[in-house]
Amino acid sequence: MENKLLNFIQSNSPDGGFLQSVYWKNFQGAWGRETHNLSASSDDGELIAHANIISHTLPIVGEYFYVPRGPVLAIFNFQFSIFKQFLKDLISNAQKNNAGWIRVEPKTEEELFFFRNSLPRNIKIKKSSVDMQPREVLVLDISKSEGEILAQMKPKTRYNIKLAEKKSVKIYDSREEKYVEEFLRLVKVTSQRDKITSHPEEYYRKMFKVIPGDILKLYIAEYEGRIIAANLVLFFGRAATYMHGASDNEHRSVMAPYLLQWQAIQDAKYAGCTRYDFGGIKVGGTGSDWSGITKFKTGFAPDAETIKFPGCYDIILKPAKYNLYRALQKIKRIF
Repeated sequence: MENKLLNFIQSNSPDGGFLQSVYWKNFQGAWGRETHNLSASSDDGELIAHANIISHTLPIVGEYFYVPRGPVLAIFNFQFSIFKQFLKDLISNAQKNNAGWIRVEPKTEEELFFFRNSLPRNIKIKKSSVDMQPREVLVLDISKSEGEILAQMKPKTRYNIKLAEKKSVKIYDSREEKYVEEFLRLVKVTSQRDKITSHPEEYYRKMFKVIPGDILKLYIAEYEGRIIAANLVLFFGRAATYMHGASDNEHRSVMAPYLLQWQAIQDAKYAGCTRYDFGGIKVGGTGSDWSGITKFKTGFAPDAETIKFPGCYDIILKPAKYNLYRALQKIKRIF
């Protein structure tokens, strides 16, 4: 069943589907969030829909359900009647847990149409005021040869990879405690430099504890005996996903982040992956300027067509509670 579910998720998720995997569900549970899962199958036993559900708690308004990058739907074997029952079961589960709304992330406008036309008449779906995941991601086809992958990069990106190699930057794939501590140090440095809010240290420690080492890899870049950059990369089925990156303020001229990405791409190819997901580009859900990271990522795949998502939509179960939440969001943005 586990392999069947993995294949279903990957076949129907353009970004690889890790956020709907059992590994992410287990991590969220270990982090202290209540989790649920729901699946629906056709009469011949083929999966039609699947949802890993994470319960979030907000001050004042309480619980809501979040289905990250899901539910995953089998568009080419889609059956409205089964999906309608799936949504009824999802709504029933949320109501039993006193959730005010269910936040879903359709992968296409077509899927959004299915939601709009499959919900009970007394329940509305509305665009969320925030997007939990990036609306646009860059995915590189790594089924080609290494030479072909290098050739289609921007010249400056290839130059920076070669420069890091020439400067004898060393890359390690290791989750030894000393490297984990260096990664956490670099996360703090990066957050302060780029004025971004990072996850707390314990969030990452729990991630390393719960997600297996063959799934979540920590790449470390060392220069002249000092750790100067690090990346977290997920290996899930046929997709590898760049999750988090951090770098020091020193020795930035040796271009270690470029070599880190290239090593992860090579390892992903060797592991049998066909996709390398660089994650979000352009403007993220919070409205932050991602121009720098976009320039960096697109240098590896300048001609790749990005994957665009409709964003988060909320299935409203308790209108009064939901309207209060939206009002509080507006106040928060003002102040």
